[in-house]
Amino acid sequence: MSTLTKPNHIGRKISRIRELRDMKQEALAQALGTNQQAISALENSETIDDEKLAPIAKALGVTVEAIKNFSDEAAINYFNSFTDNSAGTFNNHCTFNPLDKLIESYEENKKLYERLVQAEKEKVEFLEKILKDK
Repeated sequence: MSTLTKPNHIGRKISRIRELRDMKQEALAQALGTNQQAISALENSETIDDEKLAPIAKALGVTVEAIKNFSDEAAINYFNSFTDNSAGTFNNHCTFNPLDKLIESYEENKKLYERLVQAEKEKVEFLEKILKDK
């Protein structure tokens, strides 16, 4: 029987939570003071003692109960329940006039361009003077 069809396969739940937290086996191994092979074996275990589960839960940033009760369907439903306002309200009002900023930027670019043209003119004049003096 596949681990995907066993709803109480603790190792698979640990693996899914780790993946959802974008954590590699090596990172979990380091947090637990073990190696990647031990994490792989752990994730293939159908049952794990609560004593061993506590540090794993801590390393994953969840509770032991969260691991035991985890299901992909619940996670999908959780994320699908978000609405536009679930992350809080956002103040989309500027504290400045965007057109003023655009004009200010345009004027600054214009001044920079004029300085660049002036610098090029000075270079040409300098080179003409050097050629004339020869």
